[in-house]
Amino acid sequence: MFIETHGRGPALALIHGWAMHGGLFAPLVERLSDRFTLLLVDLPGHGHAREDDTALEPATLAAALVARVPDAVWLGWSLGGQVALRAALDHPGQVRGLVMVASSPRFVRDDADGWPHGVSSTLFGDFGDALRRDFRGTLEGFLALESLGSATAQDELRRLRAQAFERGEPSSRALQQGLALLDTADLRGELPGLQVPSLWLSGRRDRLVPAGAMPAAAALAPRARSVVIDGAGHAPFLGAADRVADAISDFVDSLATSESPA
Repeated sequence: MFIETHGRGPALALIHGWAMHGGLFAPLVERLSDRFTLLLVDLPGHGHAREDDTALEPATLAAALVARVPDAVWLGWSLGGQVALRAALDHPGQVRGLVMVASSPRFVRDDADGWPHGVSSTLFGDFGDALRRDFRGTLEGFLALESLGSATAQDELRRLRAQAFERGEPSSRALQQGLALLDTADLRGELPGLQVPSLWLSGRRDRLVPAGAMPAAAALAPRARSVVIDGAGHAPFLGAADRVADAISDFVDSLATSESPA
């Protein structure tokens, strides 16, 4: 893995989504680097770590990152939320707080199990098949899906297209592993045992993680709250960067208040 550091202050580790890299968090770096030490993680097979063939196994990656970034607030966007949530669940003494951005404990809809807050059970498998036929075209299609629904969709898509491959294309192996993770992950049952405070940020117009998923997840965890941002899509830190940055700052400030001696 690769970690890029910006700013000064309390540590905030940021983990990107499927097929992306830490550079996509540039709008948050602009707004938060005067308050926090921002640690932008490139997962194996992505960005500056695209030659790293470590498996995308959340527990293993979380343990490795906690060893390098102790005593931080962790932020995970989309797929990256699986690693951040795993770190908070497995290493609560080393994770001060958790911010989940458009990242659900269960990405796939499960009507039989009372979870309507997901995508079709065939979506990620279809993307995997499409990747084998048309690698670059499928990635371009996913970028369009990420921006779909946002009030600033065209601007977001332009930014995603400009930045997504600036560190090289992600490895096909890592992408297939990521799709399998998104398809099968289900951490709902572990949320009641989450020991660290958490913030669940979502865009009301998200087409990949329905807005209802984040409040529903927050309701399962102690010391959790949800913020739904009107007009935002799957990457709210692009189209609503000020609101996302403010929500993160308020959350971290609340942690400092709760940790202060009486």
